[in-house]
Amino acid sequence: MAEQAYPKKTIAIFSLLLVVAAVLFYWVWGVSYGSWNIFAAENMGVYSIFIVLLGLGIFGLLLAKFKQ
Repeated sequence: MAEQAYPKKTIAIFSLLLVVAAVLFYWVWGVSYGSWNIFAAENMGVYSIFIVLLGLGIFGLLLAKFKQ
C-alpha cells in the first residue's frame, strides 16, 4: 500500500483555516463597506470568493473525515 501524501490532521487543519478565512473575509467586507447582503448584485464578487473558500474548506473537512 502506498504512503499517503498528506496526513489527515494536516488536511483537516488547512480546511478549517479555509472556513475561518471565508468567515473573516465576509465579516471584514461587511464592516469595511457596510454591506451585509452578499446576494445583492453589486456584491457578487464577494459572494463568489466567500462560497469558494467555504466550499473548499467544507469539502476538505469531509475528505479528512472519510479518508482511509
